[in-house]
Order: sequence, then structure tokens, then C-alpha cells
Amino acid sequence: MRILLVGAGGVGGAFAAIAARRDFFEQVVVADYDEAKAQAAAAVDERYVGVRIDASDAAAVEAVCREHRISHVMNAVDPVFNMALFDGAYAAGADYVDMAMSLSRPHPESPYEKVGVKLGDEQFAKAADWEASGRLALVGIGVEPGLSDVFARYAADHLFSEIEELGTRDGANLVVTDDDGNEMFAPSFSMWTTIEECLNPPVVYEKAREDVDGGWFTTAPFSEPEVFDFPEGIGPVECVNVEHEEVLLMPRWVDCKRATFKYGLGDEFITILKVLHTLGLDSTEKVRVKGVEVSPRDVVAACLPDPATIGPKMTGKTCAGLWVTGTGKDGQPRSTYLHHVVDNEWSMREYGHQCVVWQTAVNPVVALELIANGTWSGAGVLGPEAFDAVPFLDLLTEYGSPWGIQELEA
Repeated sequence: MRILLVGAGGVGGAFAAIAARRDFFEQVVVADYDEAKAQAAAAVDERYVGVRIDASDAAAVEAVCREHRISHVMNAVDPVFNMALFDGAYAAGADYVDMAMSLSRPHPESPYEKVGVKLGDEQFAKAADWEASGRLALVGIGVEPGLSDVFARYAADHLFSEIEELGTRDGANLVVTDDDGNEMFAPSFSMWTTIEECLNPPVVYEKAREDVDGGWFTTAPFSEPEVFDFPEGIGPVECVNVEHEEVLLMPRWVDCKRATFKYGLGDEFITILKVLHTLGLDSTEKVRVKGVEVSPRDVVAACLPDPATIGPKMTGKTCAGLWVTGTGKDGQPRSTYLHHVVDNEWSMREYGHQCVVWQTAVNPVVALELIANGTWSGAGVLGPEAFDAVPFLDLLTEYGSPWGIQELEA
């Protein structure tokens, strides 16, 4: 296996560090628009090399793949670049892996009721080509989407006879402080992506509504708030509806009556996002400022601390998981939270990367190892739900990061 890792930011750097401890691949080519950043990430292992790439150019992606005889393209950049990487990998004859799917476009008349172009629609539209070529595009295999989707497959196969709801719930008790010890606003993940998913209309799936848009519909941002009590000392966090790939992926492979995604953002973060939207600073359309054209969202992201650098100033834990309700294998009502918790102190000590980017990056490494050894195989555009969950969860535990199950009151 020869991997092209596109993106040497927080998640890309963590991917490189995690994969460096494994032996399932021959080479990793770390590529970034900033060649120096790519080379810095590549310095962790002699099997790595760092190069420059324009991730917005499918032809450039194809050329790098061919030059380095790439077998698998690993996408670790913002999803705005997905289709260029997706198409470039296909043109080069390489398989493809990403952690977030092609972008959505809200319904032009009823954005908070009806779906428009859904997350992943552009990729699924090309599924027949990938399948006919015998090639695999494994989409949405970060932590969320990704591990939560693996949990959905596990719950359906081993825990439940009938699933009422697959409810992804993500929360944390992370705190970032400045040099004087004062708490500061510093998102632990890409601000560009966070704005995209939090301000777009959230998508909900209900099987009973499959006659309309396949069962998918939208609500207003930050809708249906609920307090969810997260494990391992994180505690109760208010979660709200957010647009996310799990809702678009899970119902394709796992039978359920409802699928949701709720994120524990917190009041401060929600207020900041609403203000950015009010001021138009969430826009990706370029505006001219003193003779220079810039995207307001790019400016916002550039003004905040790089998520890859805040680890030493961060404390706390992050939790990703899936709350499944329905009927257990014994015929009794069941409510179960399958979860994965990472402590920032541990990830910084063990890998030198903060917990959120580490938790995101470990899952595609595990998936690629399963593909390399033939445990996971397939053709077409497939989500994590299309594969056996047990080998993945066993290997994740082998990596030193176990998952857990918490039974809730049904």
C-alpha cells in the first residue's frame, strides 16, 4: 500500500504520527499546499516523503498519484476540496478515503424544511463508476462521521433486533487557556469546517417519511436542544442538531426508524457562530478588501489559533459516540451509548497531538490497515456501515484506545 496523505494540518499530522507506528504500508507521501508543512509532518518516519500539492486541482492530484505510484489517496483537508481529490484519485487508478463528504447546498426555497443537495450526493452520484472499476471509495471514516458509523453497524449486528433511533452525540469538557491561564476561545477542530456544518440546515432522517426525499428533511440550525450526560467525567452537555454525514450514511446500510446528529457546542460557541452569520463572516464568497479578494470565512479561520498548536494549552476529554434506542436481542427495550473517549493529556504525552485531531485521525489509519490486510474489501462508494465492525473495534483497541458501552435507562 502506497498512501498519498493530502493535508498536513492538525488531522494530517496526527495521521502521520499514528501510522508511523504501524507496518501495513510501503510509503506515505505527505502532500500540502505548504511544502514545508508537508515535509515537517513527513519527518516522523523514514518511509514518508513531503511534497507540494494543489488539492483544488484534480489533474494535479492525478499527477502526484502517478508520480509516486499511489494506491490509496487519504483526504485530510477541508471538504471543499473533496471532489478534486475524489476525481483525481479515480483518474489515477487509486482507491480513496476521506473523513467528511462532498458539501451540501441548502434547498433554494425551503432550506429549513427540505433537503437540497445533500452531503455526499456528488460522491454517491459516481458510485456506479467506482463499482464498475472494482475500486473502493471509503467515505466518512473519521471519528464523526466514521467511528459512530462503525458503532451503528455493531449495534445492528450484535445488540439490537430493532432500532428506533441512531443518535450520534458528541461532547467534551475541553478548556484552552492563554499564557496567563485565562480561558480563551480556540476551536479544537477546523473552524472552516465547523462553520460549514453548524450553520447549514441540520438534516434528520425518519423512515416514516421515506416517500419524501428518501426520508431526509431539515430543521433550523441549533434546533432541538437536549442535555446529554457524557461518560468518564465529562458530564452533562447541551447538544443541538447539526448537519453531519452520519445521518446521510447510516440509513443506507442500517435499518432504523430515525437518525440524528447532535453536537455539544455550548452557549458561547453558538453565540459566536450566530454573530458570524449575522455579519456575513461565514460566507465563502470572496469580497474585495483594499484591492485584495478574500473569503470572509477564510479570514475568520486564519485569525484563530491553528487547532494543531493548541494541545499544550488544552485540558480535558473529548467523547464521540452513538446513542442507540430500540429493542435488544432479548426482545426487551434497550438504550445504549457506544462511545470513545480520548484524554488530551494522554494524546499529547503519547503522540504530541491534541485529542480532537488524534481521535479523528486514528480511525482512517485503522481502516486503511484493515483494507491493506484484506479484512475490509469492497467496490463502489461505501460508508463504514458497509463493513464488519468487530475487526475495526478490535484493532482500535489494539492501537491503545479502547471503546466502551454504557447502558442507559430504556
